[in-house]
Amino acid sequence: MIIPVRCFTCGKVVGSAFEKFVERYKKGEDPQAVLDDLGVDRYCCRRMIVSHIDLIDEVMPFD
Repeated sequence: MIIPVRCFTCGKVVGSAFEKFVERYKKGEDPQAVLDDLGVDRYCCRRMIVSHIDLIDEVMPFD
């Protein structure tokens, strides 16, 4: 639904990097380079950002 604030595995804050990642990825930048630039180094944190599917717009009509 919404991006988790912290990584489930290590507890690092990753929620603040999600919107920046999506913006830069949509502009055509390489995902690996964007994550490196944002300081998301651990593979568990990268998983949180890369594998997130934003479904909030699809669920909101049912609220």
